[in-house]
Amino acid sequence: MKQIVDFKLVEKQDFGRSVLLRLFSERDLPEIQPGQFVQVRVDGSPSTYLRRPISIHDVDFQNHEITLLVQQIGEGTRHLAAAEKGDIINIILPLGNGFSIPEKGEKCLLVGGGIGIAPLYYFAKVLNEKGIRPTLLLGGKTETDLLRLADYQKLGETFVTTEDGSLGEKGFVTMHLIWQQQSFDKIYVCGPKPMMKAVAKLAAEKNVWCEVSLENLMACGLGACLCCVEDTVDGHVCVCKEGPVFNTRRLKW
Repeated sequence: MKQIVDFKLVEKQDFGRSVLLRLFSERDLPEIQPGQFVQVRVDGSPSTYLRRPISIHDVDFQNHEITLLVQQIGEGTRHLAAAEKGDIINIILPLGNGFSIPEKGEKCLLVGGGIGIAPLYYFAKVLNEKGIRPTLLLGGKTETDLLRLADYQKLGETFVTTEDGSLGEKGFVTMHLIWQQQSFDKIYVCGPKPMMKAVAKLAAEKNVWCEVSLENLMACGLGACLCCVEDTVDGHVCVCKEGPVFNTRRLKW
């Protein structure tokens, strides 16, 4: 059930281009699926009129906390990144549809590129709680793009690529040797669209089930404004309402 909630910023970690915001609510949190997102109101920014969609990085139901990993891209996200401990941040959550949960015994690969690694942390944590140990393949332009890497490594065997070769294998995630060395029953992907399309193509060639989390531009997050429309085999749909997670067989890629 969607809620509009005032969260208090209780911790902020600065990673340069990105910040980690840990937010506390006095209310019990609603059920949140891995892959769902929130719409954050940006207060105090005269040029920011619309809420900003942010994927859910982590959830702590016991302590009524969610964590967001915010990359500073425009005025809205830069303003959010400048928030200070104790500030109140108004959020609509949870929104959209999340990742499908694999069956026990299925071998699954989580692939993240850049800030697309953000929703995979909570997903990997939930999988561990269900007795499923995923494999993770994370990519970035350089080593500094791979945030909280040690925490991801606790949740599953983790492989890394960087475009400049500063960490892991040099190149894109689709070039990693894991594709020749291992096979998977299900693949889950989040990152830049060209990367997701490339992974989806690999999955199709291997006849492997694949889900991607789209990052189309969103305004309302509720399916009313029609700015996040994606063409699918079922026609044009709103990513914020029908997604953001889609099976790649539905997408006209």
